[in-house]
Amino acid sequence: MPASRSPAPPYGVGTLSELMPAVARSLDVETAPPSGQLAQALRLAPTNRACVLLVDGLGDLLLRERAGHAPYLRGLLDRTATITAGFPTTTATSMGSLGTGLPPGAHGLVGYEVPVPERDELLNELSWEPAVDPRQWQRETTVWQQVAAAGVEVVRIGPAFFDCSGLTEAALRGGRFVAASTLDQRVDAALAALRSAPRALVYVYWGEVDKVGHEQGCGSWQWGEELAKVDLAVARLVAGLPNDATLHVCADHGMVDVPLHQRLDLAHEPDLATGVRHAGGEPRSPQLYCEPGQAPTVLRTWADRLAGQAQVLSRADAIAAGWFGPVQPHVVERIGEVIVACDTGMAVMDSRRQRPQVLRLLGLHGSLTPQESLVPLLSVAGSERG
Repeated sequence: MPASRSPAPPYGVGTLSELMPAVARSLDVETAPPSGQLAQALRLAPTNRACVLLVDGLGDLLLRERAGHAPYLRGLLDRTATITAGFPTTTATSMGSLGTGLPPGAHGLVGYEVPVPERDELLNELSWEPAVDPRQWQRETTVWQQVAAAGVEVVRIGPAFFDCSGLTEAALRGGRFVAASTLDQRVDAALAALRSAPRALVYVYWGEVDKVGHEQGCGSWQWGEELAKVDLAVARLVAGLPNDATLHVCADHGMVDVPLHQRLDLAHEPDLATGVRHAGGEPRSPQLYCEPGQAPTVLRTWADRLAGQAQVLSRADAIAAGWFGPVQPHVVERIGEVIVACDTGMAVMDSRRQRPQVLRLLGLHGSLTPQESLVPLLSVAGSERG
């Protein structure tokens, strides 16, 4: 039977790429739409101060399924919208979309691991290894930079090692950075930053939901406990909002649990490994960079082997299908010559090069399924507290 055909992200209508331009507009700042890009359709209520809390890994379907752990958020589900992450559903790509307001094919952060075209090696776009100039890799002006240039106080809050990291410089540069370790400390820093100026944009990142999901599974009790901590933090943020401020809670992707016995390992699959020079991307969305002239053969081999378990497309067909949105010329070679989007319940690992810790991860993401691609968007104004 054929793999289910999950649609391409609806860029320009309701994706993560539209969120920050919409937040900027709510602050009366119009960000410059890049030439040839899709219209920004998302609309948010006007406000003087905005706080964006990104909860890494908090998929919309997961939130609704596990809402028993989140009484505050559960009470707001009827007003929580659903938007779509770009493809692939991985943190680096989503941060690029969030920070620039562009689809992946335009900002160029098109996967977890992608090739540096002029080098024979993969760049990890999360850890940013090996060293590549992040401002050359991602050339567009970010929304943060545009909002700061308009006179709005821009503050980004996260762990200290994020400051000036490669991914931060590529996707989230602009304004000032405040380091805070715990979730409570980040809530305190966010509320202080909101009160620091009459017009402010504050961004807060929290990554523990994703971490616990990877290590314990998103169906685990540990994941539920981490969601409960986020629930308390959101309630405290809303309680402390100035009356003219608005909180937006969102995520970068969802997650699915894939048991170890349902995975393929390229180390034990010589037919799949043949002709592949580099296997990048995510286990749920491998991007294959082939030996010269081998891409058609690799495409046929993978399509035959994964029939009924994944969509397997050529680079040209994935671009034509709109998986990455409009693709800029300098980005094309970063995209795999063969791209795989796994159905629920399977993944492709490579124990020849992936660390044991990665091979053991239970919760995964990267593909086009609703569980991975749909994320919540909850907006609450300080004036609504009652």
